[in-house]
Amino acid sequence: LAEMESTVVNTSVKQKDPSTALVIAVTTRAIFNLEKEHKIYLEKGKEEYTRHQQANQDKPLPPGTAFAFIQAVQYVNKKILESNPAERDLFDILVLSNNSPESSVRIINSAKHYGLEISKFCFVSDEDSTQYLKSHGVKLFLSADRTDVCNALQRGVSAALIFQQEVQAPSTPLRVVFDGDAVLFSDETDQIFREQGLEGAVQYERAMEAIPIGEGPLKAFAMHLGKMRKKFGQEKSPIRTYLVTARSGRDMGIRAIKTLREWGLPIDEAFFMDGAPKGPILAQIQPHIFFDDGLHNIQGAQNVGVPSAWVP
Repeated sequence: LAEMESTVVNTSVKQKDPSTALVIAVTTRAIFNLEKEHKIYLEKGKEEYTRHQQANQDKPLPPGTAFAFIQAVQYVNKKILESNPAERDLFDILVLSNNSPESSVRIINSAKHYGLEISKFCFVSDEDSTQYLKSHGVKLFLSADRTDVCNALQRGVSAALIFQQEVQAPSTPLRVVFDGDAVLFSDETDQIFREQGLEGAVQYERAMEAIPIGEGPLKAFAMHLGKMRKKFGQEKSPIRTYLVTARSGRDMGIRAIKTLREWGLPIDEAFFMDGAPKGPILAQIQPHIFFDDGLHNIQGAQNVGVPSAWVP
């Protein structure tokens, strides 16, 4: 394994304790806009790509979709340490890349250029780089490669697919929006809806009202975020979390709210859209990242310039 992975530690950043930190792994194409370079890689091969990256190693890459999210996470760390310099429950960012170490200088230089607090750069020559996520204690993995994301989810790591898009960098605090079913919660109600329609799903929810919904692929990440959020009073918190779900509040909202309460997961605001488009409400919230399992919702978010991550 050691031969497959080379890790560059960023010495200009305070190293975090992975046993207590909320470790987020991002791929280079999620954090930077590498579409032009990726095209060279696909059309002309690895050697030409490496040559291009080496020739441009001092030219910073433009920000990608997850860039603003990473900046906001850095702001949260700053606020946590201001209130308690000994705090170890911090965000820890590592970059996971299939780049060869020789083509990676540009990526490290770009991160330093923007002052990104990335503690490690892991360059993996293996086809499936997700096998290293668990050993680094990763709680959330963001990638622009669908296979990577599916592999990570199968390994039990919260993961989502980032699409390259133009993003307006929202201001602080860190704002994270979760969809409900198949993201925070399991897809049990979605399955009933597919089989028995809306009426069947509503009846199922009413019958199950007292029983918490099963956990979805992003629950573990949300819970850790919630734990950090609880360190601050609501007014002073550098983290704000939102639930924006297609469920209707009247028929299917109670169980969702009871589930969050049962989990002890603090959510600042919940929107029950009753099937209405999510784009307009997301445009109001201006999150740094929006997680959803529906591609039409991702499209709607992209249309209003909201950085979105698809949970397949």
